[in-house]
Amino acid sequence: MASFANAIVLLVTMGSLAWEALGRIEAPAPVSGTTVMLVAAIGMVINAVTAALFLKGSKTDLNIRGAFLHMAADALVSVGVVAAGALYWWRGWYWIDPVVSLVIATVVILGTWSLFRQSLHLLFDGVPEHLNLDEVRRSLMALPDVMSVHDLHVWAMAASENALTAHLVVDDRARPADQLLHAASEMLFGKFGIRHATLQLESTHYARGCESAGCA
Repeated sequence: MASFANAIVLLVTMGSLAWEALGRIEAPAPVSGTTVMLVAAIGMVINAVTAALFLKGSKTDLNIRGAFLHMAADALVSVGVVAAGALYWWRGWYWIDPVVSLVIATVVILGTWSLFRQSLHLLFDGVPEHLNLDEVRRSLMALPDVMSVHDLHVWAMAASENALTAHLVVDDRARPADQLLHAASEMLFGKFGIRHATLQLESTHYARGCESAGCA
């Protein structure tokens, strides 16, 4: 929810910035170049340092990525404002401010769209993009005594916490269930980072009943 809200705020803010910039292109207004450059430069440094603090975590946590994009967007806006203030101060171009604003809004919207799309996907319990469902299935099938896998579902519980449920059809002569569950849990966490796994073990006879009647 936090990453989705962050994406919405960024998209709405940049849309408002673009709308205002279009209005200023039609009716350019003078600005104080020196004051604009000074204030924007201070904001640029603060936002760039803050964004750098979020950079590492943004690769694995969608919420941190949202915060990183927010800070990076603010830093980029500040860079554009500094550049626009310098050009206005040097050349006296009234139109440079709205043009730079449009460029910044476009760049930020393009960068934020993936965050919006991923967070919306996870809100509807979609499989996290960094996990391959077929690979998870193959890894479960590779466990000793597992003959087939069905009703496999993976979804995000939080930005960096994923859950899994699955039915494992096991050989009737399989080792004790606790051993198989332990091996499956270790594999899921070690290979895919999935901590929360709910696994139902089924005999071949029970699984045949599921195929004909369906299992909840």
